[in-house]
Amino acid sequence: MRRGIAATALVASFALAATACGGSDSGDKADGPVTITWWDTSNATNEAPTYKALIKDFEAANKNIKVKYVNVQFDQAQNKFDTAAGASGAPDVLRSEVGWTPAFAKKGYFLPLDGTEALADQAKFKPNLIEQAKYDGKTYGVPLVTDTLALVYNKQLFAKAGVEAPKTWDDLKTAAATIKAKTGVDGYWGSTQAYYAQSFLYGEGTDTVDASAKKITVNSAAAKKGYGTWLSLFSGKGLHKADTTADAYAHIQDAFVNGKVAAIVQGPWEITNFYKGSAFTDKSNLGIATVPAGSTGKAGAPTGGHNLSVYAGSDAAHQKAALKFVNFMTSAKSQSTIALKNSTLPTRDDAYTTEVKADPGIAGYQTVLAAAQPRPALPEYSSLWGPLDIELPKVAGGKESLDKGLSNAETAIAKLVPDFSK
Repeated sequence: MRRGIAATALVASFALAATACGGSDSGDKADGPVTITWWDTSNATNEAPTYKALIKDFEAANKNIKVKYVNVQFDQAQNKFDTAAGASGAPDVLRSEVGWTPAFAKKGYFLPLDGTEALADQAKFKPNLIEQAKYDGKTYGVPLVTDTLALVYNKQLFAKAGVEAPKTWDDLKTAAATIKAKTGVDGYWGSTQAYYAQSFLYGEGTDTVDASAKKITVNSAAAKKGYGTWLSLFSGKGLHKADTTADAYAHIQDAFVNGKVAAIVQGPWEITNFYKGSAFTDKSNLGIATVPAGSTGKAGAPTGGHNLSVYAGSDAAHQKAALKFVNFMTSAKSQSTIALKNSTLPTRDDAYTTEVKADPGIAGYQTVLAAAQPRPALPEYSSLWGPLDIELPKVAGGKESLDKGLSNAETAIAKLVPDFSK
């Protein structure tokens, strides 16, 4: 990601922060409607229209509340909110990636939601997602959408090769070779991104860190074994070589949706884009399975998704309006609407209506959620993938050894969690 800040970008950033503060909105009057600001980090093209339509419904039902909608690019939102909150100019509501929630809660930027209107339906939500929205015993977000990674595959290519969805990574290697021999298409194309490599750690019963023991485990024997399996999937018959370019994500996605590779690991945020590809004009051709297991027999992927959180720096009137808005947006009705329009996964069981589950993508991902592994309530946890995103492409591209890459990552991670031992 480019980090250079042009003058125009800097001005735009400050302008966004200045206009986003619902708590000091100059349009509010003592006896008039309260205007709250929501920073939405969803895809501006595929997802945002659904949220804008729901805002209209909310405003129609709540005449005394107006919602100023601001779509902020996901990869910029964390830093922008951090800057805005530090200057007391943050939006009243943020669509916060689950990994950001404990970090902002620790800084005091988010309002605890326990006992508020926002969490009135707490018992309806999946318990592990509520747990993931907590920090230091308090809940700082209401789950809006959830996700995890799965092995997605082309059923027609698998059937033509006479193979089934693999249960282990070794099974995947065998299947990939058979698919290549029978169809001429590569069987699997893996990612060099740290988030996608996380499943290989879970398959060996480990993680980048042991949060409870305050120990860095990214360079442990178990982690090396997991990453060794990850690395081995970039070479061999039917296994596509590593793409370490800036456009790797798009290359892998394009190849899969157009039938040029039989399987990849991907999340449900791409469901709508799967269906746009030539290989999935028939939606039923999309296969979805739990990511393969490692040598321990364990299979799992990170739990992702987004919470709605309320800014602690807003005044009482804006917080009250924000809590009502969060309750509306995370209701079963709203989540069902979002799922039907955006093909995202609801966070509460009563939103999985018959109509919602008729979408094969949603139904498929719902089955793999049980294997999703929640992230620890460690404020720095999401940032730990940063050093790995630097080192893993070098390893996959043959520019440095796995041992060297993990050693470098361990050193960098130690700076992010200085109270953790190696």
